Amino acid sequence: MSRQPYSYDRVYNGGEVDPYARAPPPAAARGSHQAYILPGETRRLLVAKCPDQKLAYSNRLVVSDRGFGPRVRLVKVNERFVFSIQRSTACAPGEIGPAVLQRQWAQLSIGQEVTVEALDDAAAGATSGPAGVFLSRMEVELSFMWPNQETPLVADAEEVAAVLQSSFENMVFSVGQLLVLDVRGYTLKAAVTGLSGVPLDVLQGTAEAGGEAAACGVLSAATDVVVAKAAGSLIELKGAAAKRRANAIIQPDFRFEDLGIGGLDTEFSSIFRRAFASRIFPAELVDRLGIQHVKGILLYGPPGTGKTLMARQIGKMLNAVEPLVVSGPEVLNKFVGQSEENVRKLFEPAEKEYRERGDDSQLHIIIFDELDAICKQRGSRSDSTGVGDSVVNQLLAKMDGVDQLNNILLIGMTNRKELIDDALLRPGRLEVHIEIGLPDESGRLQILKIHTAKIRENGILAPDVDLAELAAQTRNFSGAEIAALVKSASSYAFTRHVKVGSTAELSPDVSEMTIQRQDFANALDEVKPAFGAAAGDLELYLGSGIIEFAPHVHDALHKSHLFAEQVRQSSRSPLVSLLLHGPAGSGKTALAATIAQQSTYPFVRLVSPEAMVGFTDSQKVTAITKVFHDAYKSPLSLIVVDDIERLLEWVPIGARFSNAVLQTLLVLVKKHPPAGHRLFVIATTSERDILAQMDLAAVFSGEIYIESICTLEALEKVICHARLFDSTREYDMLFAGLGDYLNGRSFSISVKKLLLLVETARQDPDRHSRFMSELCAIC
Repeated sequence: MSRQPYSYDRVYNGGEVDPYARAPPPAAARGSHQAYILPGETRRLLVAKCPDQKLAYSNRLVVSDRGFGPRVRLVKVNERFVFSIQRSTACAPGEIGPAVLQRQWAQLSIGQEVTVEALDDAAAGATSGPAGVFLSRMEVELSFMWPNQETPLVADAEEVAAVLQSSFENMVFSVGQLLVLDVRGYTLKAAVTGLSGVPLDVLQGTAEAGGEAAACGVLSAATDVVVAKAAGSLIELKGAAAKRRANAIIQPDFRFEDLGIGGLDTEFSSIFRRAFASRIFPAELVDRLGIQHVKGILLYGPPGTGKTLMARQIGKMLNAVEPLVVSGPEVLNKFVGQSEENVRKLFEPAEKEYRERGDDSQLHIIIFDELDAICKQRGSRSDSTGVGDSVVNQLLAKMDGVDQLNNILLIGMTNRKELIDDALLRPGRLEVHIEIGLPDESGRLQILKIHTAKIRENGILAPDVDLAELAAQTRNFSGAEIAALVKSASSYAFTRHVKVGSTAELSPDVSEMTIQRQDFANALDEVKPAFGAAAGDLELYLGSGIIEFAPHVHDALHKSHLFAEQVRQSSRSPLVSLLLHGPAGSGKTALAATIAQQSTYPFVRLVSPEAMVGFTDSQKVTAITKVFHDAYKSPLSLIVVDDIERLLEWVPIGARFSNAVLQTLLVLVKKHPPAGHRLFVIATTSERDILAQMDLAAVFSGEIYIESICTLEALEKVICHARLFDSTREYDMLFAGLGDYLNGRSFSISVKKLLLLVETARQDPDRHSRFMSELCAIC
């Protein structure tokens, strides 16, 4: 016997009783010509207001108690929106009474005629939805029911989830559905933003387990309810059930090798640990630890070392708002208050999102290049406008003021860390200080590989080019200088394939162009590192080289090289200072230049009074301090301070000297370099007694006395080395004459003056007579 359709006309008006009917229809329906809507049937009904405000809190669609069969618990409106129903005698037959939120979600208007389909959910006992899906996870966004009711409210997400589950268990929910809640007397609105379900066949064991996204499903006691605040809401959620998004900080498809940053592995690891590690973990765990995320990073170091590149690549790596890059001078404005307004505008997007989403807001990165231009020490400016100080104050207030934000990261870059206001460098502001120094050999190799990647991929790099050899030869090169080296080598390769005549034409073999080893050798002669050895300055003082005219010269060289190796090798003496003293012209400067050249230190600088002629005391102090600070940036440095008494402006008449320069040298010569850096200081003086009176001689680690020429044997060695004559007979005649003249007579002549006499005598046809007359006049 086949089952007939369940209809009011068939059961009552026809006088027959359906044996399959589970319950008779309500008495109010008897005698009416309105037929029940049974499972699977569709009718056109009118939309009316919800008959009772209390029924709106049930989040069910109110229908007439005479409109649907007893097995109907769900309906689908307009073939799209599924509702659990609530029967009410206050709702007229032929109508449905959705609440305000239900009308908003389903886009219904009062008086509108809609299609309503009855769904059969009785057989499953309301344990499966129309798609046969249990909800394993339900995500909702919470806000106040009406915008004008918004007020700061701290809500427990777990309590909100419990209210949802206890009030609406076994009800069907769909993505986008709106519902109203009463939480501690507050009327709140919840929007379903995401659902994950488990199909019924999985629960019955007829299919493999595994949760999946669902369009709708049944809420149960086992459903994991996750609550988030809606955009713009003033609700602040606490507890484990609060939805957090801040832990997706790294781009999912990002690879660290894509950074393209060479030689900065250690620095990048430190930045990641200090600034981003805490943002990966769930916010509730960070809250339990009671810590705040790092809000600022300061990258400082020499120019061209990759500070700006690292800041830009960090912005690409993070799953954050597009970084805002601003140059320090761009913030300043001539109009009163406009500079401070420019600073405030930088933080407006982060403030707006933080008000709307709180800890769920995305990370906003502000990159400040040339930070020292606007954040100098307050009170250090000479102008009377006070604009600079006001800008610093505004930036301090925005980073860690009363209304502090937790969704910003400010990355500042500068070459002059010492100029920045101390208040900006304290914890809570730019608290992570990372020095981006000159790359070591392995770092330079990485940078060379980065800048020659396309050259190697396209087969343009000649086989005789050894990048490891180039990395060893580019001591104290910054990343920018290595890039310039590759460009320079490329230019030499281009030149070989250009015909220069009346017009410049390319040679036919240009397609076979390669960058060869000689091109890089030429580039090394052309591109010099800003923090490299001052070879040109040293060459001026080498002259004829070192003449070992006496044993003390060899001993001085040997001792000096031992000091140089001590700085290079010993872990207990990162700073060694050596004072070379002796008569004027005895070769102290040449000896210091020779030691500096033979030491092969990557950073060598010469502090000479010749370069500071006309400088005031303050200018000298600044210049000397800069040389020492530059030396601290290199892992191994050597500074030659020549002719100290001239730097101090000491003269015997009146015994005048510069106390400012003296105090600077007293401090810097014995100041230890930063950890991991080594410094060798060589100073020369002809007035050692004066330095002792000034307490300057005592700051040096060691001293070496350089004698003048005071023996006939030493005199002969210097003359032979200078090649005054062309024949041995002339040398014999000169030395015999010198022996007769200097026999038993004490004398002292500086090697510098003796070499000058040799050059003077060389210009005279009678070199013998001229040299003897000049020497006798001195001795």
